[in-house]
Amino acid sequence: MPELPDVVVYLECLAPRVLHRTLERIIIVNPFVLRTFEPPIARAEGRRVVGLRRLGKRLVLELEGELFLVIHLMIAGRLRWRAPGGTPAGRPALAAFGFETGTLVLTEAGSKRRASLHLVQGAEALETFDRGGLEVLQADATAFAARLRSERHTLKRALTDPRLFSGIGNAYSDEILHRARLSPLRLTDRLDPDAVTRLHRAVREVLEEWVARLRGQTGDGFPEKVTAFREGMAVHGRYGQPCPVCGAPVQRIRYAENETNYCARCQTSGRLLADRAMSRLLREDWPRSLDELEQEEGGS
Repeated sequence: MPELPDVVVYLECLAPRVLHRTLERIIIVNPFVLRTFEPPIARAEGRRVVGLRRLGKRLVLELEGELFLVIHLMIAGRLRWRAPGGTPAGRPALAAFGFETGTLVLTEAGSKRRASLHLVQGAEALETFDRGGLEVLQADATAFAARLRSERHTLKRALTDPRLFSGIGNAYSDEILHRARLSPLRLTDRLDPDAVTRLHRAVREVLEEWVARLRGQTGDGFPEKVTAFREGMAVHGRYGQPCPVCGAPVQRIRYAENETNYCARCQTSGRLLADRAMSRLLREDWPRSLDELEQEEGGS
């Protein structure tokens, strides 16, 4: 799922292409993507884009007359830019937005249709999409600590809860917790002030660094390879590979369609966190620490 750094760079790349430009036409390829019927989508045509903004992981195009196009890419949704006369949108296209400068295409890989498009009228209607999460790059340490401790959760859940923090998902939460040297299962009410300070610093560093990296990779083009698994990440998507800090193999916890990646040596004092499925299967044979795991692998 595109997260804060990806959405920021999408918006920055859209600005010179669509800002103050007229949205000439909208083509809805897959009717399921459009989740609103009032106002009708045709009302957006012929209006200039007067603003671009981010709401959590959503992209918002503000049009003349206080109309707002709200795009949520979810897991597999992506944006493509096609120059005039360029290659038309392919099979995964859900919707296309035509400008004199080119066409913005909303696509989604796979068969599940989770990406969404809303058209709403007025600032009050737009506010219903704001989950209330703290904008971490603008928040000072005091505000961050207060929000972190406002509810009792694991750090992984707290960071990815859009009601608590805005724009952070599965991928960057793994990177943040690794940078802060904190377990994803550590509880928010059990953090000492030093740990909270490390976490706040890690949030800012990781997100700012990745915004800068993605800007550099994109240059004057448009993001084409938006993925949750990026070269240069420390732990996310790197199960079994060496931690870039200590060299220990990256571990994982799997649940539903997601997994959490972490370094046991850097984040949990060498203790392996229980993967529910495997620990139930293996019971007493489940290794409890890196030392036990290394002993088992050495004897096999």
